[in-house]
Amino acid sequence: MDFGVVLQTNPPAWRTVGLAKQAEEHGFDYVWTFDSHLLWQEPYVIYSQILAETRRVIVGPMVTNPATRDWTVTASVFATLNEMYGNRTVVGIGRGDSAVRVLNGKPCTLKEVREATHVIRELGNCRPVEHNGSTLQFPWARTSALEVWMAAYGPLALKTTGEAADGFILQLADVDVAQWMITQVRSAAETAGRDPDAITFCVAAPAYVGDGSEESMRHQREQCRWFGGMVGNHIADIVEKYGAEADFPEVLVDYIKGRTGYDYNTHGKADNDHVDFVPDEIVDRFCLLGTPADHVAKLEQLKAIGVDQFCVYLQHDNKEETMRIYGESIMPKLRDQITAKA
Repeated sequence: MDFGVVLQTNPPAWRTVGLAKQAEEHGFDYVWTFDSHLLWQEPYVIYSQILAETRRVIVGPMVTNPATRDWTVTASVFATLNEMYGNRTVVGIGRGDSAVRVLNGKPCTLKEVREATHVIRELGNCRPVEHNGSTLQFPWARTSALEVWMAAYGPLALKTTGEAADGFILQLADVDVAQWMITQVRSAAETAGRDPDAITFCVAAPAYVGDGSEESMRHQREQCRWFGGMVGNHIADIVEKYGAEADFPEVLVDYIKGRTGYDYNTHGKADNDHVDFVPDEIVDRFCLLGTPADHVAKLEQLKAIGVDQFCVYLQHDNKEETMRIYGESIMPKLRDQITAKA
C-alpha cells in the first residue's frame, strides 16, 4: 500500500513546501493539495518548488476540475513539471466543489469531466488529441507521462471513473462504503472492456493518532468533524439528483438529513462551524482515529478490499506528529515485508 498526505496551500507557501519535505522524509509516496484558488494560494506554482525540494514524492491536486482551468493549460502545467522533474505528477479531477461554488458556479457535468480527462491525459502523455475542432499536441513534450484519477461518489460518476480514469479517488475511509464504491468502479471498467486491476484505488481521509483515551478521542473527533461536512456537500448533490431512495449506501443519505447549509469560508478547516449535523459515528467511520494499532487495523481492512493508496488529510492541529507516527509505526506494517535473508 502507498501513502500520501493532502495539504492546504495556506500562506506562507514555504510552510506547504516544508510539510511536503517532511512527508517525503517520513516515507510518504504522494503529496496532494486542495485546488481552490480563492480560498488558498495557487497550488500549481507551489508544486514546482515542492518538486525542486524533494527527490521522490509524486505531487498533484486532490482535486482540480474542468471549469476553473482550461484543460490544455492544465495539461501544459503537468507536462512541463514532468519534463523538468521526471514524471512525478498526477492529476486528480472531479466535478468541482469549493473552487466553483465560491464563484457561484455549478459543478461540471460528467461529460465535461470525461472529456477533460481525455484531453489532459493525451496531451500530458505527449500524444495528439482532438479538441475544439483541431488536432493539438505539445511540440516540446518528449518524455512526460501523466495519469488522471477521478474523484467520485454518485452512481454515474463511479461508472465514468471505471470507464475513463486511471485511478479512483474516494474521499472517505468507511470500509463498507469503500467496498461498495470500488465494486461499482471495477464493474464499470469490466463492462467497458478495461482491466479493473489497472485502476489505482485511492482512499483519502483525515487521520489523527492519539492514545485511545476518551478525552483524546473527543479531541480527535472535533479536529476531524469538518470532513463529514465536506463529504456532505457531494452527498447532498447526489440525493438531489437521484432521490433519497437511490441505490446508494444508506449511511451516506441518512447523516446529511440534518444538514442546513455550508459556509465555504471555513471549508476544510477544523473550526468549521457548519458541521454540527455530523455525528460522532460518522466521524469515526469516515476518518482514521485512535491509537496506532487502531489505524493499522482499519488500513488492513482497506487494503484487503483493494485500496492501493491511503492519503492522510492533515487539516488538524497535529500535522507533524501524525506524519512521524505514520512513518515510524503505521506505514511499515502495511508495506510488503521483505527479509534480507530467507
